[in-house]
Amino acid sequence: MPGDMVDKPDCMNRSILHVDMDAFFASVEQRDNPELRGKPVVVGAGSHERGVVSAASYEARKFGIHSAMPSREAYRRCPDAIFIRGNHDLYMDVSRQIFEIFDRYTPFVEGLSCDEAFLDVSSVRKLFGDGVSIARRIRSDIKSELSLTASVGVAHNKFLAKVASDLQKPDGLTVVPADPEGVRLFLAPLPVRRIFGVGKTMAATLGKLGVRTIADIQKINMDSLIRSIGENAALHIRELSFGRDSRTVEPEREEKSISREHTFSEDAVDEEKILAVLLELASDVAHRVRKQEKFACTGRLKLRWEDFTSITRQRPFEEPSCDDMTFREMARMLYEKEGRAGRPVRLIGFGVMDFISERTSQMVLFENEIREREKRESISRVLDDLRDKLDGGKIGFGSSHEVEK
Repeated sequence: MPGDMVDKPDCMNRSILHVDMDAFFASVEQRDNPELRGKPVVVGAGSHERGVVSAASYEARKFGIHSAMPSREAYRRCPDAIFIRGNHDLYMDVSRQIFEIFDRYTPFVEGLSCDEAFLDVSSVRKLFGDGVSIARRIRSDIKSELSLTASVGVAHNKFLAKVASDLQKPDGLTVVPADPEGVRLFLAPLPVRRIFGVGKTMAATLGKLGVRTIADIQKINMDSLIRSIGENAALHIRELSFGRDSRTVEPEREEKSISREHTFSEDAVDEEKILAVLLELASDVAHRVRKQEKFACTGRLKLRWEDFTSITRQRPFEEPSCDDMTFREMARMLYEKEGRAGRPVRLIGFGVMDFISERTSQMVLFENEIREREKRESISRVLDDLRDKLDGGKIGFGSSHEVEK
């Protein structure tokens, strides 16, 4: 929806939605492959690989499997689970379709990830009805057009909407009362970990004070809370315990970087293998940059050693670029310049940033340099066409193939 069709929302009278897709990656896989429906599906690293779970279907979650869990642990919990590496491009395409549905109803959309967003619908209620009506319409559109489900929380601020969206998953709709007492009672029985900013460590500290639920935060003596966790944290969680949150929905910002990483199944020492993986990552990043019709100004290398320490190195391109060969040359140069001195590598990654939509280089290029640049970009776009025809298969410059059987 164009922004000039609505007025900016009044922060004192807001209607905020938090829309969260249900087990997004796994649900897309089950949607597109009927044989996976009703079965425990795990998207991420392979069952015997050293990596983590990106998403787990609700059937897999019954075994305690969740995102960010090591894949080997997921396999231990459910040996019958179906492990899928996933298709990032497919998920991003579906994500764009979801956000297009959001945009029908409001220009005030703040994406938190590819499958989750805040929507401020305060200023479009005269067009589409109240927040609950809009939430129902969005869920209906997603289900009928994409054959997926989303859970939605409806409230007058972001904190409450996000808490609400998680309470009736999957395919749920939860509405938070608007009056202060209703909000207090809504939050009271929930565990203290539901408060944004309360992690495992703080929860343990609060537990020593006898704090288990949000009701306990509402009732605790503030001096005791401040002595335990500090003034800023105490004031923060006290405000949220009563559902007070003044943050506004910030419309989607442009992606600031595009990157790919690879975790080796065993710490890698083979120089040829490490470099081949890195070059494949660089080509994949270039492909994604071209799909977004951008040019990158800076390349960045990431290395994680066997002791889990990490380093990053970055350098600007000679001119804004989007072709495979330039990205691969930058990745190789950064890697060789770093010099790993025989240290085993656990993870390697390559990314680019500082995007522009048009190349307006002030450099004076010789005619042969212009021809070379155009040749590289032409080759890259041919590779894009081949990738598309092979449904995302790996196409590139020989040395980067079949690096990890």
